[in-house]
Amino acid sequence: MFIVLLDYLKPLSEVDRFVAEHRAYLKTQYDAGRFLLSGRREPRTGGVIIARAATRAELEAILAADPFWREGIARYDIVEFVPSMASAGLAHLVAGA
Repeated sequence: MFIVLLDYLKPLSEVDRFVAEHRAYLKTQYDAGRFLLSGRREPRTGGVIIARAATRAELEAILAADPFWREGIARYDIVEFVPSMASAGLAHLVAGA
């Protein structure tokens, strides 16, 4: 599992031009079961995505289709982790569960 931290590299006016396309991209990834949770950071300096992928390389290929990546709007910091504990509602995400 991965946490993806996005940091905007361009002004919000440029970010806003691609928000609708970015959300369509996110929906595609949710529909495919790859993304579990996402949202903007507060203050609005970027975003956060919780994602599933077999490997970091696979996730990077998935993220390359994001218009924010394609347009150089955001920098992506990818953190891989193995969940070992979760609330009852998220227990199915724990490794080995």
